[in-house]
Amino acid sequence: MIEEGCKTPRNRRIPTTLVCPPTPKKKSQNGRKQEPPKNGYFQPPDLEVLFSLPQRRRGVWA
Repeated sequence: MIEEGCKTPRNRRIPTTLVCPPTPKKKSQNGRKQEPPKNGYFQPPDLEVLFSLPQRRRGVWA
């Protein structure tokens, strides 16, 4: 009796060549631009205060 060793049955083997699915497509932008608000943009009166920096005092070591 010739012994070949252990083997997986052919009908139970994992297929060797599987094709990957294609990459997903980008969604189309439809060429639409977003329009500005009808009432305009909100402009708070003290907006400049938020972005202005207080002047630094120069110390003796500067």
